[in-house]
Amino acid sequence: MMLIPNHHFRDIERKPEYLQPEKCAPPPYPGPAGTMWFIRDGCGIACAIVTWFLVLYAEFVVLFVMLIPSRDYVYSIINGILFNLLAFLALASHCRAMLTDPGAVPKGNATKEFIESLQLKPGQVVYKCPKCCSIKPDRAHHCSVCKRCIRKMDHHCPWVNNCVGENNQKYFVLFTMYIALISLHALIMVGFHFLHCFEEDWTTHGLTREGRAEARIFQQKAQPLKVSSSECSYFSPPTTVILLILLCFEGLLFLIFTSVMFGTQVHSICTDETGIEQLKKEERRWAKKTKWMNLKAVFGHPFSLGWASPFATPDQGKADPSQYVV
Repeated sequence: MMLIPNHHFRDIERKPEYLQPEKCAPPPYPGPAGTMWFIRDGCGIACAIVTWFLVLYAEFVVLFVMLIPSRDYVYSIINGILFNLLAFLALASHCRAMLTDPGAVPKGNATKEFIESLQLKPGQVVYKCPKCCSIKPDRAHHCSVCKRCIRKMDHHCPWVNNCVGENNQKYFVLFTMYIALISLHALIMVGFHFLHCFEEDWTTHGLTREGRAEARIFQQKAQPLKVSSSECSYFSPPTTVILLILLCFEGLLFLIFTSVMFGTQVHSICTDETGIEQLKKEERRWAKKTKWMNLKAVFGHPFSLGWASPFATPDQGKADPSQYVV
């Protein structure tokens, strides 16, 4: 409840009778505790499946085309562990972002009984969403896909089949960060693989068996230190090239896309202004805090390794008054 002027982006009513509570059905019976949040949207489900498919495709190419055929076991083990760890964290962050309630407002709570229980004082303002018939908290917006009002809604992302809001923004930021990291890692490994194989196996492809053997003996004498063995892949050179080019295209595309999304999300968190609020240029009516306080509000108090873990639920804790900017 805030004493603020009318705003053209919201349905503002100053008295309970103007909210027309008789037109709102009673709120549905709440589901059992721990009920999983999942949006049944065909486009979002398809995008989520495509996301997993692309990550698993990158996993297949990295393991079975580049790392497992290599006889440099140290190179394969280190890069295999690093890539699989980042891919696991990316998919875990995707699941948390998709299956976490982003901050949905109870649906249909704009009833006469609930409004009377608020005990509104003269001049107090409440917001009502005419679409989901809910009393809308400040900074909440209605999502036409989720069909709910979401607290601090930034945007609806079809790739995670969910809104990015107050409760799951951390997981979305981690998802974009880890996807960007595995894309960069894959591109680096593909670059090394191309350089190595072009100067070894693929330059001898098409020679006779005796010619390939002589070329390999010469290469082993001339270059005793290699990234991998002369056996670059279990697949033929043309098939390997196609798989690597597709991985390069995927990695470059997602590196650019997720890096931009990661940057915009961090900027949005630091300025404490959601994407919708920036787009609509809404008037700032909330307390201004430091950037560090805004980061802790999303990732949890205090700073810890849990910030980078999709399994750690953020603990907002208590705000330090000294962190507010006057």
